[in-house]
Amino acid sequence: MKLSVIILNYNVRYFLELCLKSVEAAVRGVDAEIIVVDNHSDDDSCDMVKQLFPEVILIQNNENYGFSRGNNIGVTRAKGEFICILNPDTVVAEDTFHKLIDFTEGKEQLGVVGCKLINGAGHFLPESKRNIPYVHVALKKILGFPKDYYANHLSENDLGEADILVGAFMWLKRQVFNEIGGFDEDYFMYGEDIDLSFRALQQGYKNYYFGKTSVIHFKGESTLKDKHYLKRFYHAMQIFYRKHFKKNLVLDLVVWLGIKLAFWLNSPPHYKKGSVKNYILISEHSYLDLRNRWAQKLKVQHAIGKPESGAEVILDVNDLSFKDSISFIETHKNNKNTFKLLLPNSRFMLGSNDAGSRGEVICF
Repeated sequence: MKLSVIILNYNVRYFLELCLKSVEAAVRGVDAEIIVVDNHSDDDSCDMVKQLFPEVILIQNNENYGFSRGNNIGVTRAKGEFICILNPDTVVAEDTFHKLIDFTEGKEQLGVVGCKLINGAGHFLPESKRNIPYVHVALKKILGFPKDYYANHLSENDLGEADILVGAFMWLKRQVFNEIGGFDEDYFMYGEDIDLSFRALQQGYKNYYFGKTSVIHFKGESTLKDKHYLKRFYHAMQIFYRKHFKKNLVLDLVVWLGIKLAFWLNSPPHYKKGSVKNYILISEHSYLDLRNRWAQKLKVQHAIGKPESGAEVILDVNDLSFKDSISFIETHKNNKNTFKLLLPNSRFMLGSNDAGSRGEVICF
């Protein structure tokens, strides 16, 4: 078998359905399996998977084991040469896996590969490619100066080596995953992707950023940035620092103080959703016409500069491909406009307006 796609779910039933529909479309023509590991959700995620996706392998944990252990459990069931660790609040294009197979097959010393992630409003997520968080880099990131934290030697559309990739989408050989010991289960949530990427580098593998395919990561739905997020993130950095860097009492104290100070000073971002002035439906038959008309309208709105103006753009995935929908969102991103995906054979649409607010599900 060529590929195993592993999706760890916790209480995001509607986003999981969208993710699975995009993955099913993306594995066509690939000898692949899809594994969903559920971390004891109390919504109807598991019933949905059983009813709508009977071919998907479903593993139901009897408690929430966290990101690392949950994904490790999924990999133990995997049979593919390659594995893709995928968040449930993501949407992949129909050719995403095909492109990655072409890029990675036969590549020597292949470590972890990540791709270009965009949020629900079409904006690039810089954590798609990062540098090793050495003490000075981590401190600047924690204190609100993240420039050195990200791998800025590559543009968002580039292809090249990058040290650290993001756990929302990680592609690597199953043999390599097992050889480097999988995800470290000391991390419950956050930091485990940094740790895995770093250990791959330590063992002589090369990690790559592949900016030739775009994947939506709604992000706010499963990783909402509140005080709990901040606490878990800073705790994860402490684990990584203690594990990988030489112990030094002075540096330990500086890092500890920096983490504590940042936790109290950095408030989680607050996002205010603007009022929607009009709705635009994009479907196969009116796609080109509406796309051009909407693009012209956006230019007028931008020139007028009315912050309250904005459109809710509904992309009908009954007619459009996932690739076209992702491309449309990315191409027409605008701070004043939002996007929703209307799913095939489903009675809901969903999306998220930025990288920090919770994803929105609208049921009919």
